[in-house]
Amino acid sequence: MSSLPRRAKIQVQTAVSKDEFACFSELSSASEEDDKEDNAWEPQKKVSRSRKQPAPKKTRPKRVPRVKKNTPLISDGSGVVDVKEELNSSVAIADVDLEKEKYKLDTVQTLKTAKTKRKNSAQRTKKLKIEEEMSKASNLEGGTNSTEIPSTSTMWEGACKKEESEDDFTFGQSPLKKIKTEMCPQGQPVKFPASANNIKEEVEMNWDIVQVLSERTNIELWVCANIIRLFNDDNTIPFIIRYRKELINNLDADSLREVRQTLEELRAVAKKVHSTIQKIKKEGKMSECLLKALLNCKTLEELEHVSAPYKTGSKGTKAQRAKQLGLERAAWTLLEKPGELNLLSYIRPDVKGLSALQDIETGVQHILADMIAKDKDTLDFIRKLCQNRYICIQSSLAKVSSKKVNEKDVDKFQLYQNFSCNIRNIQHHQILAINRGENLKILTVKVNISDGVKNEFCRWCIQNRWRPRGFARPELMKILHNSLDDSFKRLIYPLLCREFRAKLTSDAEKESVMMFGRNLRQLLLTSPVPGRTLMGVDPGYKHGCKLAIISPTSQILHTDVVYLHCGQGFREAEKIKRLLLNFNCSTVVIGNGTACRETEAYFADLIMKNYFAPLDVVYCITSEAGASIYSVSPEANKEMPGLDPNLRSAVSIARRVQDPLAELVKIEPKHIGVGMYQHDVSQTLLKATLDSVVEECVSFVGVDINICSEVLLRHIAGLNANRAKNIIEWREKNGPFINREQLKKVKGLGPKSFQQCAGFIRINQDYIRTFCSQQTESSSQIQAVVTSEKQGKKKSKTTVDIVLKPNPLDQTCIHPESYDIAMRFLSFIGGTLYEIGKPEMQQKINSSLGKEGIEKTAERLQTTAHTLQVIIDGLSQPESFDFRTEFDKPDFKRSIVCLEDLQVGTVLTGKVENATLFGIFVDIGVGKSGLIPIRNVTEAKLSKTKKRRSLGLGPGERVEVRVLNIDIPRSRITLDLIRVL
Repeated sequence: MSSLPRRAKIQVQTAVSKDEFACFSELSSASEEDDKEDNAWEPQKKVSRSRKQPAPKKTRPKRVPRVKKNTPLISDGSGVVDVKEELNSSVAIADVDLEKEKYKLDTVQTLKTAKTKRKNSAQRTKKLKIEEEMSKASNLEGGTNSTEIPSTSTMWEGACKKEESEDDFTFGQSPLKKIKTEMCPQGQPVKFPASANNIKEEVEMNWDIVQVLSERTNIELWVCANIIRLFNDDNTIPFIIRYRKELINNLDADSLREVRQTLEELRAVAKKVHSTIQKIKKEGKMSECLLKALLNCKTLEELEHVSAPYKTGSKGTKAQRAKQLGLERAAWTLLEKPGELNLLSYIRPDVKGLSALQDIETGVQHILADMIAKDKDTLDFIRKLCQNRYICIQSSLAKVSSKKVNEKDVDKFQLYQNFSCNIRNIQHHQILAINRGENLKILTVKVNISDGVKNEFCRWCIQNRWRPRGFARPELMKILHNSLDDSFKRLIYPLLCREFRAKLTSDAEKESVMMFGRNLRQLLLTSPVPGRTLMGVDPGYKHGCKLAIISPTSQILHTDVVYLHCGQGFREAEKIKRLLLNFNCSTVVIGNGTACRETEAYFADLIMKNYFAPLDVVYCITSEAGASIYSVSPEANKEMPGLDPNLRSAVSIARRVQDPLAELVKIEPKHIGVGMYQHDVSQTLLKATLDSVVEECVSFVGVDINICSEVLLRHIAGLNANRAKNIIEWREKNGPFINREQLKKVKGLGPKSFQQCAGFIRINQDYIRTFCSQQTESSSQIQAVVTSEKQGKKKSKTTVDIVLKPNPLDQTCIHPESYDIAMRFLSFIGGTLYEIGKPEMQQKINSSLGKEGIEKTAERLQTTAHTLQVIIDGLSQPESFDFRTEFDKPDFKRSIVCLEDLQVGTVLTGKVENATLFGIFVDIGVGKSGLIPIRNVTEAKLSKTKKRRSLGLGPGERVEVRVLNIDIPRSRITLDLIRVL
């Protein structure tokens, strides 16, 4: 609250408008001073709310001039401070939005005053509740009404300039509309997010969440602050990545997911600390020292260490039992005034634990050991010491292994039966393997800290932190030395081991999940093969090979079963040839499951003999992971009613090649089979990451809202199963969507959802033009009906909206919030909406940018370079543009080789099937994937394109490899990567 009078003085003093850029520097310097106060946001909110409490009076509108007083804050400052450019802009946002929020609250108050003049006093209570909700929404949501706000990516200078003008605060337009246009969902650097519902306000940890998040993720403070704000405002990752790039300093989706995960972990710790404090307070065991120790905890392991003795049902530690005997004073005296300590005075012959001098010495030792183990400075020193010393993790075969353990399982862990490695050098997959072996009771694992660490630690404690304040007799120093030994061995060493293991496991799990996510992304973004009729084959022996022929639009044309491996292969060949000729199908897709290689050999042999002439038939192998699970799912039953589940899997296999994304989203991600140790990692983290990757892929590819399936639609950012269902129902009831604005009419799709999803939804203009031309004949009749029925203003507006003109920008990736900037850019370059995606548009853009460059053009249009780049991409890309075409297409083949045909040194081309932390599995067409060890995948062998895309090697990549080793009995092939094709 102390900051308010100071701010008020500054605001009254200034009335001079200054240069925009000076304005920024001053803003940043002012906000840097305020950063020292953790509750920079809270006082503003509390003052606003307290002003709302009294009943409205006629004099209340006089508060409006106060807003004018606030406006000069933007141009005020006692001095110009040079700050990092990005930090400067992000800090400026905070103060600008702070003033906006105050302005909005005063606007709401004025609106309410006008209404209270017309309503009786009985309704006032209800109004106050609404008022509180609106102010809360303005603080939390930041900018939900994306439709009426100007582009949120406009230059911050523009925002400041707008705030300087006092004319902007006149009430020339409806106050509610003013609220909508002033809302701004930009990220704001805040020290402790007031809108984070997961953290209770009364919890004030002894660490700053932005600072710790920055340290753990190695990302700048201002970026972390903006990310927290963006997530608090319920922004999705695809939306942030595409439309809020300047606020996150161009982070990629994987980094953003990592930040979100770390943020959730920190919030979980803070929440757990809060509940632990409340619990201990109820039991009456809370002390100032314990409270400080709890508020210092940054991890769940630390919290467990500090709170373990205070759990219900705990017998109490040795230190607690000694304290109950009254020995705590003796322990403190030993440290503070050792000359005054007389242990003999504590002897009580009739009390157990105090009957002998030895017992008293042991009790004091336990109390000192506990104090040492819970001291923050001591723990910080030992952790820092361990960072620079050799700490190794060791695993060995368990002496008494469980009887249930299979010998084959024991053999799998042969590498780890006598294993030792520095914890700084151990690989993530090795940690996961060791953990699995330990869980199966096959391995015993321990962390080894050298004696040198312990000796140096004890020496530091005696000389620095725990040195007695005065001369201590030898027998007292012996107690202190014993306390240090006991504390390290019994309390600190186990804590360090738990922390090391937890950190290694957590990092390994995260890396495994990230690897899974990268593989899944690459698989989902495999190039589609449109415009082909495909035959999907689900191979099998006894039950035959299931066939399904699908049209270029994914419609099922024919399904059948053929028995290729039961001595009827020749007879069935005629049937297959007839089907391929009848449907003019020249592409066969074979699933990679049981009998895959035999089926591939069968088709390859027929193709070599030119059996299917005049058709030039080719085939490819595709993963069928999850196809059988999908075929018996309710989704498949709804999509293909009455079809045998075995035949459904053949349809799914064909569709995976035709449009991988549209088909694979129907399958739960962990069943797609592109991960590593997916059953050993946190299932919650795995599901959240994979769902996020699917959402990212579907959103970036975009969906045509008038033809896409409900399953695909529910993965768009901002949508869910219910909203997707409502969109489909609206489409079926009212006909196709003509423009993005009509999405607002869908039930359950509010302003925030519209803001998140609008940029990823496409409306095909050719389709709409055809539909609109049919509707123009009946439009006059619709207008006549509207007039005759004398509908209310709102309903007539809704009806007229149905025949609105289509907007060509709706087919692009440009967000509706940037349409205004896009139109200004078009007029600036002399282009029209009807030139979108045509060569003339590209020429005009190149010509214009060649003169000024993108930065100056963005400045002229009062936007940012990132937003302008999105607009340029949207205007340049042809209609129905699909960026997946840049990725590798399926590898169609006509022949096959066998494992026995391979020789060391043979150079082959293959397709990556799976990427793990220890190597890359490549399908080279011999029935068994070969492994490229990770040491053979060097940066020099990756093409510039792969490096730039930051995708590395993942499923679908085509590579050239050399055979290094062939182990036919174990069916293992070792490969060396030559280059990425």
